[in-house]
Amino acid sequence: MSKKILIVDDDEDIIIFLETLLSKAGYETSTAMNGEEAVKLVKQEKPDLITLDLQMPKNTGTDFYRNIRRDKTLKDVPVIVISGIPGKHLSIPRPAAVFDKPIDKEELLEAVEGLIG
Repeated sequence: MSKKILIVDDDEDIIIFLETLLSKAGYETSTAMNGEEAVKLVKQEKPDLITLDLQMPKNTGTDFYRNIRRDKTLKDVPVIVISGIPGKHLSIPRPAAVFDKPIDKEELLEAVEGLIG
């Protein structure tokens, strides 16, 4: 059974890049283009991992992160922050990993595999 990854980003090019990369590596993906969609999807899908952009419309990545950390069933889901904003490592407490845009494919896959296999 493949592991599920929720991709949360408002940049369509990044979503396509991540979907392609992660699907080829054998992961099942779902996507949300804003924090509101992501909150609904994360509760439905119960992903094994989340990639999260911080700057998005309708509920920022930081707000989304706070929401899921308050939920008992979601609080332990690893979150990889993928963002182009400076200081992103300070935006949310204890992310599983932090990546700059543009994303290094090999490093990202290594992080994902290390977190969920």
